[in-house]
Amino acid sequence: MSLFPIFVKLQGRLVVVVGGGNIAADKIPGLLQAQARVRVIAPEINSQISAWVDAGEIQWLEKEFAPEDLQNATLVVAATSIPAVNAAVFQAAEAAGTFCNAVDDIANCHFYYGSIVQRGNLQIAISTNGKSPALAQRLRKELEQQYPAEYAAWLDSLGEAREKLRAGSASKENFEKNKAILHRLASPEMFSRFVRSQARESTAMKSGHRAPGTVYLVGAGPGDPELLTVKATRLLAAADIVLHDSLVSADILAMISPRAEIIDVGKRAGRKLLTQDEINSLLVSYAESRTTVVRLKGGDPSMFGRAGEELEALRRANIPHQVVPGISAALGAAAATGISLTDRRVASQVLFSTFSRSPERGNLKWSQLTADTTLVLYMPGSDYAEVAERLQNSGLPADLPCVIVSRATHAQQQVRWSTVGSLAVEEKLPAPALFIVGRVASHQISEISKSFWTPRELETPRQAESIA
Repeated sequence: MSLFPIFVKLQGRLVVVVGGGNIAADKIPGLLQAQARVRVIAPEINSQISAWVDAGEIQWLEKEFAPEDLQNATLVVAATSIPAVNAAVFQAAEAAGTFCNAVDDIANCHFYYGSIVQRGNLQIAISTNGKSPALAQRLRKELEQQYPAEYAAWLDSLGEAREKLRAGSASKENFEKNKAILHRLASPEMFSRFVRSQARESTAMKSGHRAPGTVYLVGAGPGDPELLTVKATRLLAAADIVLHDSLVSADILAMISPRAEIIDVGKRAGRKLLTQDEINSLLVSYAESRTTVVRLKGGDPSMFGRAGEELEALRRANIPHQVVPGISAALGAAAATGISLTDRRVASQVLFSTFSRSPERGNLKWSQLTADTTLVLYMPGSDYAEVAERLQNSGLPADLPCVIVSRATHAQQQVRWSTVGSLAVEEKLPAPALFIVGRVASHQISEISKSFWTPRELETPRQAESIA
């Protein structure tokens, strides 16, 4: 016979226990823990049961069992050492439609007590359908070693996270995202992180000071959450606090653990929310009070993300840190537009540059570009005319292909195919945007590969002669 495994809520429900000896006493604690109303039917009771009666935790009827004792009972436990009495209880339960367990008497049972592993709200019940209680007990001991006591507190934290997510929007899209987050939070790795966090806090309390947590500089990629690395996804689910750029997509921010504090430290429309020095100080400060600090950056942290300054601040403060690479915006834009940055027919090298530079570095010059170079220009700003002028002053021809990619890999992605000379009249696209400049940025690479251009500043009579 196949058993149907269920966990029953007994709070406030009547459970009758027939018998007043040690067998009955062994069955009562679990019922009390489940907050059932326990009524013992027996002519005599032992000292343990008597103590529960005196404390008002259970009720005792000093009598022999009678079928009417099962009125309004949800369950009955036949816990006597007399088989005939146990069989009579089972028969009465059958007539009353009440589930009965006769201890160690398989034929007179509707349900069995399982071997239980309990860690707070976590319960693992093992049943062998009455065939081998010894095997069930051995498995219980093995599971007790496999699932340590920390599971109780961890489960409470998972419950809090679930309630926070349920309090949000109930749309189907959010339901699927929240479901994925909860599955990540319940992974073995997240349990290991939780245990380490608890151990760290315990050590800190005993020693009077706390060891610093770890700061992770994590690449958020160009925007599509499916382009996050596996490690980045795990860290977002485990983070205690996340400091993110303003342009990190909402879909990626939704993947952050609901128990984490989230702080926007980026800039919008050129206005900085915090200076870089303030961000550096926050990373150091939060690492001193949190276990897992995530600095979430668009694209890849090492590509125009000022990661160098943050890493230097962390090193000076002796804060443990790691860099988690991400897919750079350049690679995201190339993939989104179907461009090979190093198409062997027209390009053999790539230059990653930025139009926005620190004042002490001055203006960039691209006069050393060769004909087979692809230029990826980050942060071009909103003055495309100025960009076009600078590119042409550096020797790039007006008819050189150029692609503007806005919000690459986002649902709101926009692409404009243009040329260097036409940039000045192109519509300004929303940030973040970048330019891909070079012969690879053409729809007709096979045709353009037959032509050859040389930056004006590099042209010399000898070069011109060799080209001819």
